[in-house]
Amino acid sequence: MEGLTSVESRFGPKETMDRLEAEIKARGMNVFARIDHAALAAEAGLTLRPTEVVLFGNPRGGTPLMQASQTIGIDLPLKALVWQDTTGTTWLSYNEPEWMARRHKLGGAEKVLATMSDTIREMAAKAAIRNRL
Repeated sequence: MEGLTSVESRFGPKETMDRLEAEIKARGMNVFARIDHAALAAEAGLTLRPTEVVLFGNPRGGTPLMQASQTIGIDLPLKALVWQDTTGTTWLSYNEPEWMARRHKLGGAEKVLATMSDTIREMAAKAAIRNRL
């Protein structure tokens, strides 16, 4: 899917999300919300494989982007989705910052976007695949 990166996790859904949240906080970013879609589905009498999203960020990263193009605010704060497919594999997915910049015709923020991309990629790796035995 264009603009979406998915990383296979060696951990289960809850542990993957817990590890990601810890990485977010360790980098001094805010966790604004953590939404358990599967739990909400169960409350409605429906079933859904594990599916959880976290909204996170830091005004120092997002504000310059919104100053350049306020419409990028629809994609901020950043989001990451942890989900389990039909085979039981856990995935961590996120929107690529460069894709969001193209979507909003954002120019001149290459340094912020590069930092944001590197940070998300590193956090995903630490949450999902680092420290293999």
